Amino acid sequence: MRIIAHLDMDAFFAAVEERDNPQFRGLPIVVGADPKEGKGRGVVSTANYLARGYGIKSATPISTAWRMSQGAQDKGNPPAVFLPVNMSRYAEISQKIMKIISRYTPLVEQVSVDEAYLDMGVNHEIHQAEDHWIKAAEIAQKLKEEIKQQEDLTASIGIGPNKLVAKLASDMQKPDGLTVIKEDEVLPKLGALPIRAIPGVGPKTEEKLGEMGVLTVLDLRVLKKEELAEKFGKWGEDIWEKAWGRDESPVAEDPTPAKSIGEQETFQTDTLDSSLIFTLLEELTGRVWERFQESEFKSFKTVTVTVRFEDFETKTRAHTGKKIYKTKSEIKQEAMKLILPFLDARENPKNKSIRLLGVRVEKLD
Repeated sequence: MRIIAHLDMDAFFAAVEERDNPQFRGLPIVVGADPKEGKGRGVVSTANYLARGYGIKSATPISTAWRMSQGAQDKGNPPAVFLPVNMSRYAEISQKIMKIISRYTPLVEQVSVDEAYLDMGVNHEIHQAEDHWIKAAEIAQKLKEEIKQQEDLTASIGIGPNKLVAKLASDMQKPDGLTVIKEDEVLPKLGALPIRAIPGVGPKTEEKLGEMGVLTVLDLRVLKKEELAEKFGKWGEDIWEKAWGRDESPVAEDPTPAKSIGEQETFQTDTLDSSLIFTLLEELTGRVWERFQESEFKSFKTVTVTVRFEDFETKTRAHTGKKIYKTKSEIKQEAMKLILPFLDARENPKNKSIRLLGVRVEKLD
């Protein structure tokens, strides 16, 4: 029996800020770089749902978010509250939430600071229940209520026969949602979704699929797997499988110490704008450094950057120093050296725009 849940905290960074700062309750909140009155060069990390109503989303350039806020204010709406990222605080709350989750099933895979997969099939109550799906939903509701009671935060949970379906389900009724998709409901419920709902399908892929007449997941199923492989390579085969709701990956709890600490983010629009790239690189470096400081590690020897281009070609480059590293400035310095060749013909001879950027430290001690 395979019953998987995906728990996703609702607008986590912004929700923590709103909870910790009662004066901001009921206001649109944007967490990210300093907007500098529209001249800032960073990006949005998280926006609460009121801010999303202004069009502000994760990875929106912070200058654009500022203009959207000003536009909303011109229409008589309250301006957005812009706050800096406080990763150490979010990590602290995340640990408390993960402890709550672990009381509901022994098998939990935390995939980020604000989301986790739960293997509900190993829960004794569910295993013994006459209707496994109803019992899983009841337990998920209790989990949501406990998180709300203990931390005054809301979570959305999706339940399905695998991780892919569970993740798609958790997005269907945000915020504070609970959605169950049983095995016999997978094809009809996924088929009605827009193609963009499939994890990993961004604006460029959506546009290319649209040119092929593919607008929904059902449209994608009509195509042959070979057609997508010819157009997109291995990624095309992957999205075809996802369109059918197939995913055999296990919920994998890793009890071993972390071998690396990294952060990555997808640009809202593929870019080669060096100012946007350097700004995001600095933000990612800051987030990695905050997590490193919160960890049990004291030094590292390798800095790695990951670049994914507009056509999904992904390259990773790393530098291992002859000495150990211990500072934020060393992460930034090495990451900058590694990223520069991607802005010219050395690593980017076709001058392709960059879709995703990642920074990671490895060989931790």
